[in-house]
Amino acid sequence: MYYFRGMSKPLDQLTKAELISLLEKKELESVRRLEEKEQEIERLRGIVDRFARLAFAQKRERFEANRDQLPLPFGADPVKEEQQGEELGKKIGYIRKKQPRESHPGRHPLPGHLPVEEIEIHPEVDLSEMECIGSEVTEELDYVPAKLVVRRYIRYKYVPKQKTGSTKVEIGTLPSRFIEKGIAGTGLLASILTDKYVDHLPLYRQLQRFKREKIPIAASTMDGWVRQSLDRLEILYDCLLEDTRSKGYLQVDESTIKVLDGEKKQAAHLGYYWVYHNPMDGTVLFDYQKGRGGKAPERMLKDFRGYLQTDGYKVYECYGSRKEVTHLACWAHARREFFEAKNNDAKRAETALLFIQKLYGVEAHCREKGLDADQRKAYRLDHALPVLNGFAEWFKAELPNVLPKSAMGKAMLYSMNRWAELCNYLLDGNLEIDNNLIENTIRPLALGRKNYLFAGSHKGAERAAIAYSFFAMCKKEDINPYEWLKYVMDNIMDTNHRDIRKLYPRNYKMKILKLQGRDC
Repeated sequence: MYYFRGMSKPLDQLTKAELISLLEKKELESVRRLEEKEQEIERLRGIVDRFARLAFAQKRERFEANRDQLPLPFGADPVKEEQQGEELGKKIGYIRKKQPRESHPGRHPLPGHLPVEEIEIHPEVDLSEMECIGSEVTEELDYVPAKLVVRRYIRYKYVPKQKTGSTKVEIGTLPSRFIEKGIAGTGLLASILTDKYVDHLPLYRQLQRFKREKIPIAASTMDGWVRQSLDRLEILYDCLLEDTRSKGYLQVDESTIKVLDGEKKQAAHLGYYWVYHNPMDGTVLFDYQKGRGGKAPERMLKDFRGYLQTDGYKVYECYGSRKEVTHLACWAHARREFFEAKNNDAKRAETALLFIQKLYGVEAHCREKGLDADQRKAYRLDHALPVLNGFAEWFKAELPNVLPKSAMGKAMLYSMNRWAELCNYLLDGNLEIDNNLIENTIRPLALGRKNYLFAGSHKGAERAAIAYSFFAMCKKEDINPYEWLKYVMDNIMDTNHRDIRKLYPRNYKMKILKLQGRDC
């Protein structure tokens, strides 16, 4: 006798109705298993495509609109359809607009602020019977290697000529030293820190340069200079920490840093720099934390009120869900999900990318026209909001037709689960559509990691956060980081704690422009 699994009666004793019901159940189970296998195949195929793209494809997320693609759905009138067809062929936001080739304008003039060394060259003939009728000038840009000097302070002592009971010796006052009893001047210290944290030159490579100049400096000595310099700048960093907490709009992201940890033998600890950026005034704060858990951003975001813009990491959702916070998501991250799904479902991916491309077209127009916050908000509501509404309708229509575990299904769910946060940038014209500004701020950290590989300790990683914060602000203000740092080192020891914020890069820039008679 034959039995089906789960049946108490043998096959030949089943009624016709029981047999039909059993076959239907088996068929449904087979269909379910087949669907699960298809979803698993799509998921694995998406993983393979992603790693293949990371290994072999270009890193730039380039997308060009297809001129032959049908107009987007949802019943646009013929006039709008015609306008839409023209816009689809344009490369907006992510691709460089091709311009007609022009004739070469010639070389850029050499900078006028550089010192000029003039070398006069006369013909090597008898000039006694000739007169000069003019000259031709040829300029070249040359390089003179940086030179080290010994600055010797000689302080003379004086006593009164008339000898009295007590003789007081007067001696010249030594200027404030950035590192007490240190032999390194502020110019040298500023150069070492700039080379390390801006130009990503590790200390051991800098030591090789000193050796070529026959200047013996121990590695421990240079490491001590860096440590003490950053310790002196900590008071300025503490002010920045306090100011950042009070901002009403922050973009937040995090990036890894390997740290040597004495508790882990033959292994490096994976720490994190949490980066906080305010796009309105350009302040940047790097905050080192040992982990990436929910407690890591607590000291910065615990009492935060305002707009918080992040990627899709779940820790941010805990802080973004508070009633005092308006959480903004990042359209660049949403776009990346669809870009990575192109190999899985090219048609839907390109349609989604076209919607996002139109959103960035609105942003490009606002930048080109120099619109202020109110004008930017109004223009977004007129032009970006209809695109978002159409995008939402497309999601509703297409989501039931894709496998949830496929690359396209994950891309659609990523955006739909954060739809309110993705649309919140329409609330204020000061808000950005994505988190790209903070990702650009983190990029120097990634370059530095490839050179010095790790931080020597957790305390060292905390000190490095000071340098990365202020050098990032220098970059945003377009000022020379070496000149700013030397200015701070020359003045911080004599600056009252109430005026310490005057040393911020932006305030330093305003002071320099004022001295030059230029508008701030």
